[in-house]
Amino acid sequence: MAVVEIFKTNVEDRTQARDLVRKIHRKFAAYSANFDLEDCDKILRVKSATGPVQPVPLIRFLQELGTRAEVLEENVSPGR
Repeated sequence: MAVVEIFKTNVEDRTQARDLVRKIHRKFAAYSANFDLEDCDKILRVKSATGPVQPVPLIRFLQELGTRAEVLEENVSPGR
């Protein structure tokens, strides 16, 4: 079963989004990521087929790359 986590980001540019997706896939091999820049929250969706997406390491990684990301509150799983 695939698990999806949704993040709000500050990514505006499609080139930047493509570059970040490549870097996410390289760093987190079990994740599949994509951006929805048309959404007002500049959504990043991350799916993992091997278990839950770990948001803290991903957010830290994106911060190191100069990108702000946070888990969308309405997407937070119970018990977190």
